[in-house]
Amino acid sequence: MKKFDAIVIGSGQAGIPLAEKLAKAGKKVAIIEKRWIGGTCINDGCTPTKTMIASARVAYLTKNGKHWGVETDGVKINYKTVMARKNEIVQSFKEGAKKGLENTPNLKVIFGDASFIDDHKILIKSANEETEIEGDLIFINTGCSPFIPDIDGTKETEYLTSTSLLELEEVPAHLIMVGGGYISLEMGQMMRRFGAKVTILEKGKTLLTKEDDDVCEVITDVFKKEGIEIHKDAKVTAISGKKEKKVTATINGKEKTFTGSHILIASGRAPQTKTLNLSSAGVETDERGFVKVNEKLKTTAQNIYALGDVKGGPEFTHISYNDFVIVSKNLLEKGNLTTTGRPVPYCMFTDPQLGRVGLSEKQAKEKGIKYKVAKLPMNHVARALETGETEGYIKAIIDPDSKQILGAAVVGTEGGELMSILQIAMLGNITYEQIRYNIFAHPLYAESLNNLFMSFD
Repeated sequence: MKKFDAIVIGSGQAGIPLAEKLAKAGKKVAIIEKRWIGGTCINDGCTPTKTMIASARVAYLTKNGKHWGVETDGVKINYKTVMARKNEIVQSFKEGAKKGLENTPNLKVIFGDASFIDDHKILIKSANEETEIEGDLIFINTGCSPFIPDIDGTKETEYLTSTSLLELEEVPAHLIMVGGGYISLEMGQMMRRFGAKVTILEKGKTLLTKEDDDVCEVITDVFKKEGIEIHKDAKVTAISGKKEKKVTATINGKEKTFTGSHILIASGRAPQTKTLNLSSAGVETDERGFVKVNEKLKTTAQNIYALGDVKGGPEFTHISYNDFVIVSKNLLEKGNLTTTGRPVPYCMFTDPQLGRVGLSEKQAKEKGIKYKVAKLPMNHVARALETGETEGYIKAIIDPDSKQILGAAVVGTEGGELMSILQIAMLGNITYEQIRYNIFAHPLYAESLNNLFMSFD
């Protein structure tokens, strides 16, 4: 049996840099991957979706060129080219990650399904053989996959997930989407802009149920203007059909059936832990299967850590990478980093984007925190007026005593970039008063932060 100083299960956005860092520090490391190098982000998450969303945005702007005084009749989408561009970028990212691992001394890449024998031994099953390896430290980075809720007909009816949607060879005629969360909204608007009819069925009272109401109102309004059909309070009870797909939902107590060409189930993500045999290693999970960890990402087994989406909490690539930073600094540099209080910025790549960091207004109310709100509509922002993209707003949650920024939401073109400026201010304890009179280059979106905080004058 081969013995390693460290075994990493999964080659996601925490697993890859961790394996390389440990190996470069002189540790003998094995990284096990059952599918593709790069994890969800590179293969069927961030990279392909944002690449295709960029194509969809170009299509939308071109079709609507009259708004900017540009006549663009006869616009045609070549979906094969869209997919080829996406595949090329994904492949380049994947190959880069693979070469990085293969070219790292002391690091062995093993393909196969991993499961625990005990807290130090791992069984690896591949198509042709079974192998056992042993490690002093083990790191779980197996991520998540699409969650499929208990809906009648899911076993008999073909449906799409966020993974399989990205492999379609043609645009759906009518895409019915079960779920109105972040992934659903990105993909729904993208497919609408490619030419699909889109219907969204959301069981909550609003889209994006975790966000402030004004966020949901802007996104809902934009989607409706683009011709996307939205039904809230819609509990989907059944799906059926072969060529013609049907979705049955209860809306406001009444049953209604929707007919379309494709069904997308986008009801969240589930941890990939079922086949790991975690109990044999003394690793506990919660009721949903997410691995339990402490603030330093250690599991209930002293030598085993969990990083990335598999441990629950915010499921973002940048959080996975920060998990790597925490674990590697603590193990190799005698650090004392924890997940406690770390900022969780994120961006939804709809158009307009939603950039979010820190407390929302809803969360501030729930926590009983004393706060005040600065808010500036995008149609009061010079740059937005010049570019002709005035949907949305900038909002900051402020501590009235310390004048610190507690959180921010930016709904607008490149909202994630503008949010990041406010995040840096939060990290540097820069008060809103300092930003109010700061010099920004004119006429950037960032300059609007002056006006945002002048609203307190």
